[in-house]
Amino acid sequence: MKLALVHDWLNQIGGAEDVLENLVSMYPTAPIYTSIYWQEQMPDHWQKWDLRTLWIDRLPFIHQRHQAFFPLYPLAWGGLDLSEYEVVLSNKSGFCHGLSKGPDTLHICYCLTPTRYVWQYDAYMSRENVAAPIRAALRPLIAQLKKWDYRAAQRVDRFIAISSEVQRRIRDIYHRESEIIYPPVDVAGRFEPAPTMDDYFLSVGRLVPYKRVDLAVQACTQLGLPLKVAGSGRDLERLKAMAGPTVEFLGYVPDKELAMLFAHAKAFIFPGLEDFGITPVQAQAAGRPVIAYRGGGALDTVIPDKTGILFDAQTVESLCTALQDFNPLDYNPAECREHALKFDSSIFKQQLQASVEQAWDSFQKGR
Repeated sequence: MKLALVHDWLNQIGGAEDVLENLVSMYPTAPIYTSIYWQEQMPDHWQKWDLRTLWIDRLPFIHQRHQAFFPLYPLAWGGLDLSEYEVVLSNKSGFCHGLSKGPDTLHICYCLTPTRYVWQYDAYMSRENVAAPIRAALRPLIAQLKKWDYRAAQRVDRFIAISSEVQRRIRDIYHRESEIIYPPVDVAGRFEPAPTMDDYFLSVGRLVPYKRVDLAVQACTQLGLPLKVAGSGRDLERLKAMAGPTVEFLGYVPDKELAMLFAHAKAFIFPGLEDFGITPVQAQAAGRPVIAYRGGGALDTVIPDKTGILFDAQTVESLCTALQDFNPLDYNPAECREHALKFDSSIFKQQLQASVEQAWDSFQKGR
């Protein structure tokens, strides 16, 4: 197969970029098409990749404020013709699935989520504290982007979803079916259970409002339970203001220390609604159970009463009930780790490669 990789933007590091790293390791000779590339802020080894940017990469300040340019992405991606390739594999959370290709090219979309700015507009704008008049002024544009995004999704030959939640969104929004291949998590070599457990609960991640770390802080404060919060972000001061003496804010924690924090915790608290959520898998890889909100990716990654507890509402009261019902001795660290290994990067690569090859064989036979 003559294959090309496609990725929305390269100006920040997150779960999408973890997926891309694995895709590049699978297809090391494939070129990578992306809208923008902030070379100075990205890992040095990326400079060895065959990265090809779109014309919007030359616009001023787009690397620092890429969201402000979102009306231009459909135009930019729609102008990219990849008909010269046999297979195009897009890693999409934005607009990159809108590329052009001919009838002899198979387009497989690994969908992290249907475009949030478009389909979860109100929630996204509220999260970013965008003023109501600006939100109202942008609504006609969002309506047009929805039409474009839907049409672009119909040109994709095959969708792969990262979770059952994203599979549902693809069906509801794009009216397309998809298979599920969970995103890669580096668990096999990085995390392992510890022989002892300490007396604290753990929260790890960016401190931004939608992560709902406030629920963990308030619940542990109310119950007088020790909580360690690892991570930084714009929500830090607000969280500190509501925290009692049992809550400790650790800031940024290096990877090696983070693995130990996971392994020695009573449990990992995951109160947000995520498309997938890597940190609950990491906690289980370290042998620790997870107390998570019953929604999103946690429905795929946490087994109730075996690797954790799912609470029903994103409220302090609901989380308090789960914490009061939780007994760490009810959970087997070996079973938690065994479950987490099902999400290891090696499994992702095996499943995705098999899916791409099967899709290519079917595509050839159907021509």
